[in-house]
Amino acid sequence: MSIAYNKLQVIIDLDAICHNWQLLNQRSGNAIAVVKSDAYGHGLVETSRALAEAGATTFAVGTVEEALELRQSGVLDPAAHRVISLLGPIDDWEYATLAEHRILPFIGNFAQLSKLAENTARLDAPLPISLKFDTGMSRLGFTLETIGQLLAVLDNAPGLLPVMVSSHLATGDEPGNTAYVTRQSSDFLDILTKLSTAGYRVEANLANSGAILAHPDTHHDSQRAGIAMYGTNPFLGTPWEAKGQGLRQAMSVSAPVLDVHTLKQGQCVSYGCTYTAPQDMRIAIIGAGYADCYSRLLTNHASLCLHGTQVPIIGRVCMQMVAVDLRPLDEVGAKQAQVGDSAWLLGGTGDGYVTADQLAAWWGTITYEVFCLLGMNKKQFIQGDIS
Repeated sequence: MSIAYNKLQVIIDLDAICHNWQLLNQRSGNAIAVVKSDAYGHGLVETSRALAEAGATTFAVGTVEEALELRQSGVLDPAAHRVISLLGPIDDWEYATLAEHRILPFIGNFAQLSKLAENTARLDAPLPISLKFDTGMSRLGFTLETIGQLLAVLDNAPGLLPVMVSSHLATGDEPGNTAYVTRQSSDFLDILTKLSTAGYRVEANLANSGAILAHPDTHHDSQRAGIAMYGTNPFLGTPWEAKGQGLRQAMSVSAPVLDVHTLKQGQCVSYGCTYTAPQDMRIAIIGAGYADCYSRLLTNHASLCLHGTQVPIIGRVCMQMVAVDLRPLDEVGAKQAQVGDSAWLLGGTGDGYVTADQLAAWWGTITYEVFCLLGMNKKQFIQGDIS
């Protein structure tokens, strides 16, 4: 459920998401649309519907519960579209719902595998599953060392049918750490060989966004299009920046101007008196704050876009308000701010457009967090540029 107590508006450009997926799919050949965590804040159902219309056939969410929500939304054809749960079943009830709703679970530990084997023993047909392997992330997954034990369990689990094998690259978006990608890729190939020798024919899945763009040798049978699908270039600011050219940011976030007034020289604004006016200056109060997932860490070192110009935050970000310095509007001869205008926390127009990477840098985080948190606000879905 979206935050209902504020006036923020999150604009999602579905055309941009589809454009990005198509770009990634052209690079790799079979890009899975990763729509976990409410499509990184962009709206699970609406994003999935648009991507299905654009040609995507496989969708990856986090939990089984989110997979069930997507299935029950009716925007995907059960016969034509796969839904993957990247975490697989966790709660007891989730094991029993996989087959009925055609959810393909990632399975990465023996407790999960054994419990699923018990739940599928009486099915009319084996349940398709994806085996998740740890090749260097050290989070979840079976390993090369445990593959013998894994095969023994599978041989005694007729209710399970491995159809996919996956792993996750730790440094696929780091040009300076390709050796680690090579090591993980080599281990993954060893895993595939051992499974093939044991008689398992599976879809191999390793590449994430960075690998889709920069490591074609990791593409295998399918690939997971994640952050790049929402418009973030994983190589921005690196020697490989050109590999991510053409991606379009899909999320913009606006908030209303609540008040415009003069801050006199020597006068402070907001809690703690962290900003003092160096001269008489016009400021605007914007209806956004940390209760709206716009972080207090942005105090005194971020900007918003107002009438095509970036205006800096002055003083502390409050629960539902933040103050901005309007002097940059005068410097470029832009239209003066008025109550009711829209200020853009993310996106906007003209030279003042705030990119997700800019906001993440000011915030001291990554674009994933920017999208996921701001995406918790009310959304409006459009097809095309807001300007």
